[in-house]
Amino acid sequence: MSVTSHDVARLAGVSQPTVSRALRGDPRVARATRERVVEAAAALGYVTSELGRSLKTRETRQIAMVADLENPLYPVLVPALHDAFAQHGYRMVLLAERGDDMDTYARLLDRSVDGAVLTTSLLRSSLPLRLAEQGMPFVQLNRTSELVDADAVTADNVAGGALAARFLLDLGHRHIGAIFGPEETSTARDRERGFRSVLDEAGISLPSRWVRRGWYGYQDGRDQFLSLMKVDRRPSAVFCVNDHVAIGALNAGIEARIRVPEDVSVVGFDDLAMASWPAFRLTTIKVDFGRMAHQAAELLVARVKHPDGTPRHETFPVALSERSTHGKPVKDRLPA
Repeated sequence: MSVTSHDVARLAGVSQPTVSRALRGDPRVARATRERVVEAAAALGYVTSELGRSLKTRETRQIAMVADLENPLYPVLVPALHDAFAQHGYRMVLLAERGDDMDTYARLLDRSVDGAVLTTSLLRSSLPLRLAEQGMPFVQLNRTSELVDADAVTADNVAGGALAARFLLDLGHRHIGAIFGPEETSTARDRERGFRSVLDEAGISLPSRWVRRGWYGYQDGRDQFLSLMKVDRRPSAVFCVNDHVAIGALNAGIEARIRVPEDVSVVGFDDLAMASWPAFRLTTIKVDFGRMAHQAAELLVARVKHPDGTPRHETFPVALSERSTHGKPVKDRLPA
């Protein structure tokens, strides 16, 4: 006969409900009791039945992360989310999304998960709206949709864009260019808004010939930087929407024999691990994605337990990470 949770309870000297709570990581169970239950389960070869548990509680104890696998933030967010959900006894499953994907919608709305973390939302994404209509708990992490008011955790992207612009102005730059991101995402929109606002306040123009726009990848940065550097009067500094774009720009500079920062300064956004690598030493705006992911998990677990209530919006501060890709402009490069 198969081993049951009642067998584990007898061996561990606890009640059967305590076994269930201990094995799903319920924080109300004392550490010593949990360890005793785990040892008893291992000795008996007991394996919990997620199917049986979900039938009884109508919970799957699973959370879906909707992610774009090509996004450089994916490997940054996954470990932090996984660990945070595990502390609450949830498994995290991954759903790869490319645009408004009906397949993804179906896999979320069939109730095979208790909630979802959305990291790919476009401003007009229909997925958050569909989930809200169906009463599926979710939290938006990093990006947000403008179609629905829901729990969200973001960086202060407006302040970050403003910080980058102010930093370049303080260095003496007045001929400033930018490689902005896609207008249909909240991150790109807000970073651009903050950047432009500071330049406007300072009376510094951002002419269209010094502006490029792309997605968030390395190739976007490479191609758009080379395009910027081909204009007759090129800028002395370039702000990039994220670090992957900035690193593409740095490598393009090497190809084109344009020195950074001697000929042009480059500033990124996010402060991914590779930004600090000796090969790049990128000056960038730091975002604490680890803390953001942890907070997103906390919000979602609370929402699963208490579906009603006012949506919470958590905005995390950003900071400047000064490294080696910035400098003062060469005074005689461009006419005033």
